Amino acid sequence: MRIYTPAGEIGPEPVHLAPSPSVLAGRRIGILDNTKPNAGVLLGRMAEQLAERTGAIVSTVVTKNAALAAPDDVMSRLREEVELVLTGSAD
Repeated sequence: MRIYTPAGEIGPEPVHLAPSPSVLAGRRIGILDNTKPNAGVLLGRMAEQLAERTGAIVSTVVTKNAALAAPDDVMSRLREEVELVLTGSAD
């Protein structure tokens, strides 16, 4: 039988993220909500926090059926209206 002791070296201090660059200042963020439960809430909050940190603007919210690819008109709208799209929420 081997017995392992939990005593050991403590890992390094946590590394903190650098401040976000201001390259997104004034840029428009779009949200592609796939209508899964709470996806819109999650993506919306992420976009708001990103906008607060960088000076970006939450501009467009588009919904689509999670089971299908986004229609061409949705993709065209996003291309025309925003520079950054947040999407992707799974069960």
